[in-house]
Amino acid sequence: MKQAFKTIIWPRRNLVFIGLLLIIIRSLSGFVLPLQSKVLLDEVVPNKDYNQLYTLIFIVLGAILVQAITSFLLTKVLSIQAQYLISELRAQVQKKVLSLPISFFDNTKSGALVSRIMSDVEGVRNLIGTGLVQLVGGTFTAILTLVILLKMNVWMTLFTFIPLSIFGIIALKSFKYIRPIFRARGKINAEVKGRLTETLSGIRVIKAFNAEDQESKVFEKGVANIFTNVKKSMTATALMTSSSTFLIGVATTGVMGIGGYYMIQETMTFGDFIKFTFLIAFMVAPIVQMGNIGSQLTEALAGLDRTEELMNMTAEEDNEDRTIQLENLKGTIEFDDVSFSYEEGKEVLHNINFKAPAGSITALVGSSGSGKSTIAGLSATFLTPQSGKVTIDNQDLSQIKLSSYRQYLGVVLQDEFLFEGTIRENILFPRPDATETDLLNAVNAAYVNEFTDRFDLGLDTLIGERGVKLSGGQRQRLAIARAILANPKIIILDEATSSLDTESEALIQKSLAKLIKDRTTIVIAHRLSTIKQADQILVIEAGHIVERGTHDQLIAKQGRYYELYTYQSKI
Repeated sequence: MKQAFKTIIWPRRNLVFIGLLLIIIRSLSGFVLPLQSKVLLDEVVPNKDYNQLYTLIFIVLGAILVQAITSFLLTKVLSIQAQYLISELRAQVQKKVLSLPISFFDNTKSGALVSRIMSDVEGVRNLIGTGLVQLVGGTFTAILTLVILLKMNVWMTLFTFIPLSIFGIIALKSFKYIRPIFRARGKINAEVKGRLTETLSGIRVIKAFNAEDQESKVFEKGVANIFTNVKKSMTATALMTSSSTFLIGVATTGVMGIGGYYMIQETMTFGDFIKFTFLIAFMVAPIVQMGNIGSQLTEALAGLDRTEELMNMTAEEDNEDRTIQLENLKGTIEFDDVSFSYEEGKEVLHNINFKAPAGSITALVGSSGSGKSTIAGLSATFLTPQSGKVTIDNQDLSQIKLSSYRQYLGVVLQDEFLFEGTIRENILFPRPDATETDLLNAVNAAYVNEFTDRFDLGLDTLIGERGVKLSGGQRQRLAIARAILANPKIIILDEATSSLDTESEALIQKSLAKLIKDRTTIVIAHRLSTIKQADQILVIEAGHIVERGTHDQLIAKQGRYYELYTYQSKI
């Protein structure tokens, strides 16, 4: 609560103050009706005073108008501001999430992150919106009413106040019980939404393996967990509601009994009794409302706790060691005794040493799981070595500001990600402000026009989620066009031709030749025929470089590379 007050409420204290002022004005105008009811019953009616009756009606109507105006202004000032703050917070959380390191995303479901960005911040409307203000305003109304009631009749007031105090104790204990439930609900919701997102993204795999029932059972288990959580919170809320109903009923019965006794004794007028009854309602209503608002605030704080966890994570760029700003990059990459492990005690790379001179092509080959993609990830700064260092132009990559390095970087992945939208939008992704000439040059260089010319809408053709409407070769060529447009100095090609037919591969080899010209290139390839022209080939096995050299040198050695190459040639 302290952090929420400091970061959310205090910066908007002026708005909150205006809201409190409006609540107080609305509460004070609400006292007019019960006060004037006594005047009506004890003065106007017995005296048959029509002039006073008209005045009374005018005063009551004026008070009702003030209540209506203040209610409108409360929505205008606070509720709309709360919705604006929600959108602002979502943008901040999304920006923070994008700044986190790749390792965070490797261990977190994307659907869970969507839930945390979109849902967890919604509770803000109960902090900066009318919820918090109503809680404070309701407290003010209840205290003011209590003072008036004590002046009217101490014993009737105390009899009413005792059950209400008991309700307050029950409500406080319930809030303490409910908060961790709401906190757990956010986590469960995120997990269920994460799995659902994966299910919908992998619908082709699910249908291919006839696994609809299996996925349905997983989802049913998730929603059952949500139900169990909701049931706990509803039980606690129901306890508060039923307690308030019973205790308020006891208080009302007491008012009837004691008030009836005083009226029989003629020590209380009928007008006083009506006035007291109205005021009791004024004191009880905000207390019950505070119970509901308290639940909302508890849920809001639980969500904001989770949001705060995200916002407190260290961004990639916040690393204090990263102080170097790259200028005039040449592009020489060197691995100096580099070791890396994803899990402690389980190294996947062991003392890797090699140099990729500026403008050269370094090919990584080896069996699956040997560590090729890890070397590529280290070169792209997606990963950081546990020991040794990776340098660019003799400067330690771990000390370079990531944004200054990645502006020179182009990546074409094995399973290239395309965004839902048009072919044009996907190619323009790294440079949205590129000229039409630059765009068409990239399109032609990657032979994307070979298939877009057959589409009715050409580059404006919609490709569906993740480019599902395109073939594997078409997606890969589109990704290469995107990399060409980015005009990087360093290229990472991870299995760039692995999913292509012979015709597509031939086209892509031509486009890759244009992409990698005069650029430092690190390429991973299973098809060894595609890397004959590499300046150096590194054979990786079990995290070690077991062979290195050019294609001709390695063939002459008749070692591991020779085995891999001759085996593929026979297939």
